[in-house]
Amino acid sequence: MFLNGGSKKDKRLARCPICKKNEADTATRPFCSRRCADVDLQRWLTGAYVIPGAPDELDSEDNAPE
Repeated sequence: MFLNGGSKKDKRLARCPICKKNEADTATRPFCSRRCADVDLQRWLTGAYVIPGAPDELDSEDNAPE
């Protein structure tokens, strides 16, 4: 869906990943407001979002036979 029935060069409507509103403010994109941006940041800081990775070296040392 394109704005103003325009061409493919027009920006698409973006949904806010937090509240799912259709509008996204250009100052807080991809979020619709500063509040939703802060909610997302708080989720990252508290560990609600996790990026999987390789185990730490300390974990492998604890499990290594002596």
